[in-house]
Amino acid sequence: MYLGIDHGTSAIRFATESGHFKVSREEARDFRLSWIEDRLPGNDRIDAIALTYSMGDRISSVTPVSKVINRGIITREGAGKHVGGGTRVFDEVSASGIPAYLIPGLHRNSPTDPRFKAYSHQSSPEKIGIAYKVYNEVQKDCIISDVSSNTVSLLIMNGRIVGAIDACIFAPGTEHGAIDVDAIRNVDNSINTANEAFQRAGVRYTVPPALQDTTLALWVAMECAALQILSHDAVIALAGSMAPIIAKDVSILLKKDLKVYDEWSASEGLSEIARFIHLGGRDVLGIPVDF
Repeated sequence: MYLGIDHGTSAIRFATESGHFKVSREEARDFRLSWIEDRLPGNDRIDAIALTYSMGDRISSVTPVSKVINRGIITREGAGKHVGGGTRVFDEVSASGIPAYLIPGLHRNSPTDPRFKAYSHQSSPEKIGIAYKVYNEVQKDCIISDVSSNTVSLLIMNGRIVGAIDACIFAPGTEHGAIDVDAIRNVDNSINTANEAFQRAGVRYTVPPALQDTTLALWVAMECAALQILSHDAVIALAGSMAPIIAKDVSILLKKDLKVYDEWSASEGLSEIARFIHLGGRDVLGIPVDF
């Protein structure tokens, strides 16, 4: 079997061809590979694993975990929540001896359109799992917006990832978002750190409850529309925990039918990537595989 591991913002999700489960990042501090067989009965031998860890900004190719330095990241400091569960999962996989591949994030060293490199970071690695799953199904240019705690959107053209818009640049998620003028003032006045400001810039903190879903839908639609500049006829897909909730409003705003995926699309796509690499695949949506 092939295992995909999505190191998400609020949980770590595991998927094989036959099922999936998730644990909180706090619970993952006690992770053992035996959990896979315990929670997905009938799965005995793992042939290969594709996993993500944090921003994945130290690597720019799909890389065997045995060749990765510092778990594929530059530093643990900066934007995001640091718990320890993802570290435990990575280390257990690394020590297992099972063929395992770390998926990179998208950043200035990635093989994306150089115009997207106006910003240092475009996307965390699990979005590549989503993109792989969606593109394999639609086989057309597509825009994928993953909407949950944060919002990240990617553009795929001719089977390659062109670029992405990260959570701290454009559309907010439920928890995280771009740092605006008030947040900059709070950071300058030492009221909170930039990371704390980022983690409280989502719609849950910035607009009344009755407006949160529609506000999120508006910004997600605008982000998708921005990427349509490069591919007017691209299929648009929403993924993540908020996708089913806002899909109708986003469709109305864009005047276009959407494909909707759930929170399991990243781990399922990563499982498919693990299989692809194990069978000899050398290029994942334009990202090289380093053997």
